[in-house]
Amino acid sequence: MTERTTETEITFAHAFTLDSLVEALQAGTYRLVVDEELIEGLSFPAYRRVATHLEIPAIAIATGKRQFLQVTSKEIDEALAADAGRPPDGPRFVP
Repeated sequence: MTERTTETEITFAHAFTLDSLVEALQAGTYRLVVDEELIEGLSFPAYRRVATHLEIPAIAIATGKRQFLQVTSKEIDEALAADAGRPPDGPRFVP
């Protein structure tokens, strides 16, 4: 199966929380890594998202240790919406 990985940088102006974390993360720019697989058998290329990971800590923080936290698109959308001060059903992140 053919897979592709997309890396995107997302920026939070304020500290934010995610369901899978106990503590808030600092404001900053984070790398979001999305893994997708090709849906075979179609007459055009289409991909299905199989995993989304947020690299922590923020890119600007110097550290020898980085972690990839598995998240959902919904979690990221809600966190970005809350950071921007808009309702969660507003514009969504799409890599």
